[in-house]
Amino acid sequence: MLRTYRDTLSLLGPALPVVSFLGRLPTAMCQLGSLLLVAETSGSLAVAGLTGGALAAGQTVAGPVIGRLADRHGQRGIVLAASLANAVAVTALVLAALAGAATGPLMALGALAGATVPQVGPLARTRSVALARRAGADDRLVGAVLSFEGTLDEVSFVLGPALVGLAAAFAHPAAALLLAALLLTVCGTAFALHPTARATAPAAPVVSTRTGAAERTRLPGSAYALRGTMVLQGAMFGASQAGITALTEELGAPAQAGLVYAAMGVMSAAVGLSMAAVPARIGLATRWRAATAGLVLLSVPLLFVGSLAALYAVVVVLGAAYAPHLITVFGLTERTVPAARLAESMAFLTSGIVGGQALALALSGRLAEGHGAPAAFAVAVGAAVACAALSWTVRVTPPARELRPAGAVRPG
Repeated sequence: MLRTYRDTLSLLGPALPVVSFLGRLPTAMCQLGSLLLVAETSGSLAVAGLTGGALAAGQTVAGPVIGRLADRHGQRGIVLAASLANAVAVTALVLAALAGAATGPLMALGALAGATVPQVGPLARTRSVALARRAGADDRLVGAVLSFEGTLDEVSFVLGPALVGLAAAFAHPAAALLLAALLLTVCGTAFALHPTARATAPAAPVVSTRTGAAERTRLPGSAYALRGTMVLQGAMFGASQAGITALTEELGAPAQAGLVYAAMGVMSAAVGLSMAAVPARIGLATRWRAATAGLVLLSVPLLFVGSLAALYAVVVVLGAAYAPHLITVFGLTERTVPAARLAESMAFLTSGIVGGQALALALSGRLAEGHGAPAAFAVAVGAAVACAALSWTVRVTPPARELRPAGAVRPG
């Protein structure tokens, strides 16, 4: 496993993982940061929720569009424009909130901030896979690349809210969002201009003589099922977050909610790194079914937790099932979709998580208010069961596609 990750870092170079990680941190910071900022400046949790919901909606709708544009025109210009636009939108949201703007303008700026997210995570994953394929890497190394990128995502979504919490505790939520805007400007630009952006340059379409259509851009039905399972994974995140928040409040320890969620993220990241050690003979379809079975078995105990210690234990153990599911679905998507639509498909998966999380958080939050934490956790269990049903009924068949020849792209 260590040798595999050494090969991964050698393939990507020292700079790309750093700038891609720092470039995806703002995405993890803005959701919670906008909620805390608007709640403090407006004094209304409802207005804060509407602004945060608009931000999530903007990202969910526009994320795949940015991915599609990157597939068609290359990552460099698209990421550069989106990073700068997102930095401006986030800064404008901060200034409007501090000025006491009305709900409508705050929602509009929240939606704009979400719609301009540069999708560094999905595009970094696409770029890393392209580098691996161009270098003639086998499926094991490609899997390690996806595990590594998944771990960077997990760490960013643990560290991002933590930075926001520290800023809110010692300064002001506005400080966290302004830091996010700065990171977008500097690291988003660095990611866009990195030489490896050429690895995902668009190629000329391959036209089938049999049908006269560009078949390399056709998505198989299983690709949509994989997107659906990511929406369900996001629903598990949102429902778990609502249940954890409700239960810690019931137990008189609301400050523990963030720590419990962070502990789950740390466990998920650690298990994600270990995925490179899974033997190659265990195929992705088998891993998907095993991961969804784990989601079901490990989420059911959430319905019965009644103490803080039990909550920590159950949630941390559940975190061990999240990363295998996420990484496997990304791997199946990489094998399933045509190369010309990989960035779009990766962005769809990430946007699915965001959308599913936002919808489930709204639904399960209401259920938790009326019926307690178990009602919210029941939504998470139901989403896990639906994931398992998909994994056992959908057949994923990789397409026959040609890889582009190795280019003179060198990692920086």
